[in-house]
Amino acid sequence: MVVHPTAIVAAGAQLGAGVKIGPYCIVGEHVVLHDNVELISHAVVEGHTTIGAGTRIFPFASVGHQPQDLKFHGEASRVEIGERCTIRESVTINPGTEGGGMLTKIGNDCLLMACSHVAHDATIGNNVVLANYVGIAGHAVIGDYVRFGGLCGVHQFVRIGNHAFIGAQSMIDADVIPYGMALGNRARLAGLNLVGLKRSGFDRDAIHSLRAAYRMIFSSEGTLRERVDDAAVMFKDATLVQDVVSFIGGAKDRPLCLPRPEADEE
Repeated sequence: MVVHPTAIVAAGAQLGAGVKIGPYCIVGEHVVLHDNVELISHAVVEGHTTIGAGTRIFPFASVGHQPQDLKFHGEASRVEIGERCTIRESVTINPGTEGGGMLTKIGNDCLLMACSHVAHDATIGNNVVLANYVGIAGHAVIGDYVRFGGLCGVHQFVRIGNHAFIGAQSMIDADVIPYGMALGNRARLAGLNLVGLKRSGFDRDAIHSLRAAYRMIFSSEGTLRERVDDAAVMFKDATLVQDVVSFIGGAKDRPLCLPRPEADEE
């Protein structure tokens, strides 16, 4: 363990083996840094915050300070960050609130680029990339392997499914299906994240079934509920399709991000 003499580490902080704390960092009394965590310099980790092994935090990041929520009254809410994450310059991550489960959680192997923000009670999956200036609002749920282009905003309570891709400068105010691609302000579904699916090693038959189900679900015949039910039966053995069906069925707080109507595209 290496702690620079200019760093301030509170007496109650728990530091694992191999932790490195660089110049002018501040670590609060309720913070837990697991093995091989590194704070490069000028980073602040406060509150009831736990950071997983091998995560690196770059200068001027602020993790665990009270959320930007007027309903917060000092409750001992938490931040949990997984293993091997990279948190770049000026990232802000806020703890949960009493109204949202008391926990903000980020999974393993995530990359949060400079100036990105994760608000109170948000849940970020594994292997997620937030490009520069992405803002994730409170209570949002981001699945595994989601990729964001720069300057995106995500509305509170929005869900984004596994392996989705969000194009740069998009404003997401509705749920985005797993494997979907959303673009624009306000964002519309722009097809499937086929590049991401191929890079992740999904086989051609699985992708073919997903494409066929996508065309069925987002066609203009019948109601959305009817089309989703039909896809659930027709593609009952297609895992990726069932992921989409389950995601749509779990809608709660926000509408579903849909393709742009054909009339708008002419």
